[in-house]
Formats: sequence, C-alpha cells, structure tokens
Amino acid sequence: MRSAAIYLAHLNPMTRAHESIISTLKRDYHVYVFPVRFIKDGREINTKSFPFTYEVRKSMVESVLGDSVVVLPDYTFYAPYAKYMPPLLSSRSWELRNQIMAQIKEEKFVSYTGDKTEQLMLKAYRLKPLKAERLEISASLVKEELYGQAVEGGNEDWRDKVPEPVAEIIRKNWNIVEKFARMEDSTKRMMGMKFPKEGYK
Repeated sequence: MRSAAIYLAHLNPMTRAHESIISTLKRDYHVYVFPVRFIKDGREINTKSFPFTYEVRKSMVESVLGDSVVVLPDYTFYAPYAKYMPPLLSSRSWELRNQIMAQIKEEKFVSYTGDKTEQLMLKAYRLKPLKAERLEISASLVKEELYGQAVEGGNEDWRDKVPEPVAEIIRKNWNIVEKFARMEDSTKRMMGMKFPKEGYK
C-alpha cells in the first residue's frame, strides 16, 4: 500500500502553486487534502481572509484533480477557537490532530507545508512533515488582486495565478469576492495562526 500525504491548507483560493504541490505529492503518495474550516453554531465562518466556503474550495480542488486526491472537511476548528490555544498544550489541538488522522487509512504517512514554522508545528504533532520550500504564488496575493478588480475594475491579473477551472469557479462565485472586497478583515492572528474574530472567544 502506498503511503499517505496529508496536505493541510487554506486554499482560499486554490492557486497554481497549490496545484503544483499536490501534483508533485501525487507521484509518490495517496494525497489527502484538508481545506481548513471554522465552524460556529453549525455554520461556517468566512472572512476577507477566508472568503470561499469549504464546498467552493473542495470544488476547486476536484475541478483540477478529479478523484485522484481525497478532499475532506476534518481540518475544522469549532468555536470558541481560543480553546485550541496554546498549540500543543491545548487538549483541543490534539483532538483536531486526531480528527484529521482518523481519516487516514494508510499506516505510513507524511504531511506537507512550505512554511518553516508550520513544519516545526507538524513535527511536534508527530505528523512527519516533508522538507519543502514555499512556492511563489500565494493565495493572499491572488485575493488582493481579486478584491482590487472588484473595487476598481480593470484587468484580471489573478487569472494567470490560478488553474483555469478554478478561475471559472471564482467567476461563478464573484458575488463572494464583491461581498468581502470592501469589508474590513475580521480575523486575528494568534501565535502565527489566523482565526476569524467571530467565534474566537
């Protein structure tokens, strides 16, 4: 049986860098993709930093990679998110780790992140991170260009940074981009992680 690769990511939206990472992992591993979710009172909380719902992001991955990877909703923080802090010391954070691992059928596995701090965190959670470098195209840059177009009009520079099927999904969900483009970003950063303010405490 092949080993598993666990890819925990925001994917908000999926970029060409994400596509490259997953496609590379697929050569050697059975890939499980976990787009992060934040849930309060049974509903997903979205913000300017996390505009696209889990279902939209799942459709982005599947539009590019079909059923060659498994996309799952188990990377989920349930309000109040403060209970996951501090990482490693919080029992909730270990519950989240176990929630993810419950979906992995293979005995052998690795995890992936291009962020050095996140690599240390995954190692501490015994998720066996691969050594990897961050790729150039960030979802944050794509979001900036999406919001820029929604507010100011003009070109579609962002289209070159996402796979074509993802660009079509973004276009179909342009109302989401317009909704968040003029909003303040209601997220907070805690110990290198971003959370929606709504539901944090």
